[in-house]
Amino acid sequence: MNFTEIAKNRQSCRRYDATRAVEEETLQIILEAARLAPSACNGQPYHITVCRGEAAKQVAKATTAMGMNGFAKEAPVLLVLSEEPYVKTAAFGAKVKGNDYRSMDIGIAVAYLTAEATAQGLSTCILGWFDDMAVRKICGLSSPVRLIVTLGYAAADDTLRVKSAKPWMNWYPTNEKRWISAWISTVLFYILALRNSTANLMSAVGSAPTSRSMVR
Repeated sequence: MNFTEIAKNRQSCRRYDATRAVEEETLQIILEAARLAPSACNGQPYHITVCRGEAAKQVAKATTAMGMNGFAKEAPVLLVLSEEPYVKTAAFGAKVKGNDYRSMDIGIAVAYLTAEATAQGLSTCILGWFDDMAVRKICGLSSPVRLIVTLGYAAADDTLRVKSAKPWMNWYPTNEKRWISAWISTVLFYILALRNSTANLMSAVGSAPTSRSMVR
């Protein structure tokens, strides 16, 4: 399965086969993909806590406030991503440039692990709705939890849905028009510059003395 096929097949799963466990070897492959994800200055400012059994049920419950994420209790594995400190170079860059590199890094790591899960035949859903302090207590964490990923085999009736992402052509024409506009502006600039230069040269030739009169 190439990456485009993974992107087409990966979807947020909200129906899991609660009777089917995730094999340890498969789980390690998925975690390895996250470990290899790029991050600012290779700092990897995050920690992944693997929750199974009773811990998974407790974390799932912490995601269900106001009726949200009821399906999470069906997932046999929940991956909790929490913050870790920046390395010094990334911390400096984040402060100077005003960029939240840590959030970017966590997002990239989650993209890698969910893509690998799809390649391994598993399904995932990325959750941002949870009780942070409750999850910290369950997992023994001192730093903020940023994302939780449900992981497991999809139920038999969880079929692939039609993607609703914006088509690329909705974006490209705007960029194309900008490029064409810039190209036309550049060409016109040089045409006008050449025209003015030619006019100035002809004017100078017409007003200059002849070579004979210049010779003394």
